[in-house]
Amino acid sequence: MPFPDLPAMLDDIERLVTCESPSSDHAAVAASADMLARIGERLLGVPPERIVRDGWTHLRWRFGRGPARVLLLGHHDTVWRLGSLATHPYTVEGDVLRGPGCFDMKAGVVMALHAVAALGDRAGVTILITGDEELGSPSSRTLIEDEAAGCAAALVLEASADGGALKTERKGVSLYQVRVKGRAAHAGLEPERGVNATVELAHQILAVAGLADAERGTSVTPTVLSAGATANSVPAAGQFAVDVRVRSAAEQSRVDERMRALESAVEGSVVEVLGGPNRPPMEAESSAALFARAQKVAATLGLAPLAAAAVGGASDGNFTAGAGVPTLDGLGAVGGGAHADTEHVRIGELPGRTALVSALVADLLTDVRR
Repeated sequence: MPFPDLPAMLDDIERLVTCESPSSDHAAVAASADMLARIGERLLGVPPERIVRDGWTHLRWRFGRGPARVLLLGHHDTVWRLGSLATHPYTVEGDVLRGPGCFDMKAGVVMALHAVAALGDRAGVTILITGDEELGSPSSRTLIEDEAAGCAAALVLEASADGGALKTERKGVSLYQVRVKGRAAHAGLEPERGVNATVELAHQILAVAGLADAERGTSVTPTVLSAGATANSVPAAGQFAVDVRVRSAAEQSRVDERMRALESAVEGSVVEVLGGPNRPPMEAESSAALFARAQKVAATLGLAPLAAAAVGGASDGNFTAGAGVPTLDGLGAVGGGAHADTEHVRIGELPGRTALVSALVADLLTDVRR
C-alpha cells in the first residue's frame, strides 16, 4: 500500500482548517461542507450526498451497489469560534502544523479521504463526515447508527491518544440537569416561611457526587450551579448540571437509576431530574479484534508497533460500538492540544497513519468479500 503524497495532504488540510466551522453556526458548517465536498470529489471522483438535519450539514460517500461493510467516520465541525484564525493562524513550522480544529479533527477527515482514494476497489466503503459532533451529535446520531448497521467495522478518524495510541476504549457519557423548586420568602423578616432551594441543592449535590465509583472508573461530577435571584431572599428555585463518565453499560444504568431515584431532603421542596445517557460506552471488547488486525497491518507496512489507550472523552464511535458494530477509534492525526491553544498535528506521522487506514480498510474488505 503506497504512502500518500504529503504535500497534497497538507494543501487539503490547510483548505479545510482555514474554512472555520464552529458547531453552533449552521452557515459556517455548511460552508465547511462545501469545501470538504470539493476536496472529496477531486480525490474520489464523485460528489458526496449532502444531508441537512436540523440545520447541520453532513456529507456521505457510498461506494458500490451492495451494502456498506466498512464505515469511515469523522466530523468537520470544531469548538473554535469564527475569527479564531486571527489569533490561531494556520502555520507549518518544521514537523508541526497548527490551526483551529487541525487535530480535532480536520486532519483526520483529510486522512480518511486520501486513504479511500488510494483503494483500488472501494465497493462496500462508506465515508460519513458529520457537522455536529462537538455538540453531542444531536442531529446525526441516528444517521451514524443507521450507516453503521450491518457493517463489519467502523473506523473512526478522530485524533490519536498521547503518542499516537489508538483509542480502544471510550467512556460513555450521561448528562443531567437537577432542578429544585422551593418557596421564596424574605431572608430577614420571615425566612421560616420559605423553602430554601439552595439548601436542597446542597443535599442533592452531595448525594449525586456520592454516586461516583473510582474503582469502576465512574465519575459523577456536579458542574454548573445556579440558585436564587436576590441576596436577601430565600431562594425559590435552583439547578445544577451533572457530567457522568462510565466504562460499562452496567455502570451507566446504575447511575441513571440512582439519579432518577433522588428524593428531596428539605420539607416542601420538589426535585426534578432531566436528561440521561448521551453516549454509550465503547468497551474494550468492541475494539479488540480490530486493534489486533491493525497491529498486523502496521507491521506489514513497516510502521512502529501500535499502542492502545482507554480515554474518558467520547466520540461518535461510542454510537457505533453501542450499536454492536466492531469499532476502532483514534486512527486520525498524531499531535495534541485538542480544544486548546496548543492544538497541533505532527506532520511526519500523516503519511504512515493514512497508509495504515487505507491498508486496514482493504484488509477488512478482502475478508468480508470471501
